[in-house]
Amino acid sequence: MTSSEAFVETLVANDVTDIFGIMGSAFMDAMDIFAPAGIRLVPVVHEQGAAHMADGYARASGRHGVVIGQNGPGISNCVTGIAAAFWAHSPVVIVTPEAGTNTIGLGGFQEANQLPMFQEFTKYQGHVTHPHRMAEYTARCFDRAMSEIGPTQLNIPRDYFYSESVTEIPAPRRVDRGAGGTKSLDEAVQLLAEAKFPVIISGGGIVMADGVEECKALAERLGAPVVNSYQHNDSFPASHPLWAGPLGYQGSKAGMSLIAQADVVLALGTRLGPFGTLPQYGQEYWPKNAKIIQVDADHKMLGLVKKISVGICGDAKAVATELVARLKNQALASDATKAERAATIQDAKQSWEAELDNWTHEKDDYSLDVIEEAEQEEGNWLHPRQVLRELEKAMPRDVMVSTDIGNINSVAHSYLRFERPRSFFAPMSFGNCGYALPTIIGAKAAAPERPAIAYAGDGAWAMSMGEVLTAVRHDIPVTAIVFRNRQWGAEKKNQVEFYGRRFVAGELDNGESFAEMARSMGAEGVVVDKLEDVGPALQAAIDAQMVDGKTTVIEIMCTRELGDPFRRDALSTPVRHLEKYQDYV
Repeated sequence: MTSSEAFVETLVANDVTDIFGIMGSAFMDAMDIFAPAGIRLVPVVHEQGAAHMADGYARASGRHGVVIGQNGPGISNCVTGIAAAFWAHSPVVIVTPEAGTNTIGLGGFQEANQLPMFQEFTKYQGHVTHPHRMAEYTARCFDRAMSEIGPTQLNIPRDYFYSESVTEIPAPRRVDRGAGGTKSLDEAVQLLAEAKFPVIISGGGIVMADGVEECKALAERLGAPVVNSYQHNDSFPASHPLWAGPLGYQGSKAGMSLIAQADVVLALGTRLGPFGTLPQYGQEYWPKNAKIIQVDADHKMLGLVKKISVGICGDAKAVATELVARLKNQALASDATKAERAATIQDAKQSWEAELDNWTHEKDDYSLDVIEEAEQEEGNWLHPRQVLRELEKAMPRDVMVSTDIGNINSVAHSYLRFERPRSFFAPMSFGNCGYALPTIIGAKAAAPERPAIAYAGDGAWAMSMGEVLTAVRHDIPVTAIVFRNRQWGAEKKNQVEFYGRRFVAGELDNGESFAEMARSMGAEGVVVDKLEDVGPALQAAIDAQMVDGKTTVIEIMCTRELGDPFRRDALSTPVRHLEKYQDYV
């Protein structure tokens, strides 16, 4: 077979049916046979969007997401999207055709050294060293993406697509992960048996391992409240009595108040990232004296961020299963207070829900000022928290939601609840703008039977809204919610808190309507400026998506009030030494 055939047949062996990217001459010989191999190439507007789509596809399906582009600029455009996939532990394979071997080093057209670009954000980099090894390297990249739980890069000199050899297509290899070592499991069981107020953190590892049911069984055996790790709101069903909501920025006060009481914390499938456990709402909730049992498939994560008592290197689902079996007939110190703790959990949740119901607008001095200005100049534009509550009420049960970075999107963490895993997609700790729309398009391509919604502020939306064309052109219908508050909200809040309301470069005033722009791209566009229209607008958009196959952009006109500062941990009141700056301060 030819090298192009070896490449494509290895994709087929790994169940690849969709690839995101922009066509280019560098891989055209292989692209020519995608269709007869059963592979759809989804052409995008920008390659960063393609990488995000591959990320969303992988996270929604649990299979590989694949992205490809032209050598040089097409590939360099993907770096941000692959970085986001890296921090989300997504098994994305980026195929990077590069300049031909006969011109490398001569500064030819679109030449670039493409391996260093992705070195920091990939788990493995396969560089095809000979055309006869095409299938070998391709298969290894797919295997490593799953075994290493993250992106891999397949770098192919463009002239290597043209060769003939006798090739055997390797069968995919998948690692069978176990439940960890006997010693660490014994130590964990002892701590859990002695715990009087155990709390479980359900992280992304539970989602990736399809271990939600096992986490539920363990929580029920312990009578332990379960909090979601930061931006993993889908790692435990919100309807379960033991669910207590997410930790981290703009998370659940109920979850935070409960974990503050813990004497043992079982962190299932989470690295306990520093940003996801910062103080919130003025509350230092992380328990200082609790013993921590951390479970992670990557041994390098154990004890990396938090001091732990026990580290278990294993699959989160397998560990949860083993712990349930070991604790089944064992007497637990927490058994005597199970009913009492259940009441404590419900009280915390009810208190938080009541607070959210009454938290209709931000009440700091700045927000009160802008609310008054809005009433005088703009009419009754909508309070973001009220909007988020109405969207929550109107959410379909089987929904998938992606959120961009930004102030309102972060506040949304308190309101987004899910019943099944692989439902929530966020840019994690990489925190890049322009993430939500392309990611939800990828998720929808992987799960067309599920409603798909993207949240974005107007700043982040402008970075990626061109991908509406991708959704329309290729019949991948999604719904996008754009919170139009005409500002870079997260950074502006820092200027409110630390810089005396001296606003620099944060305003996004313009007279154009995003809904109108969406209509010009062939989508539906709706402007919402009344609270009672928020829920019906979302429901109508979902009907249009699921029944009529239409993409809808809902532009919601919000006031400029803002939630807590995004980076209170990283900023402080400025000190100025030069006289002209002192006067300014």
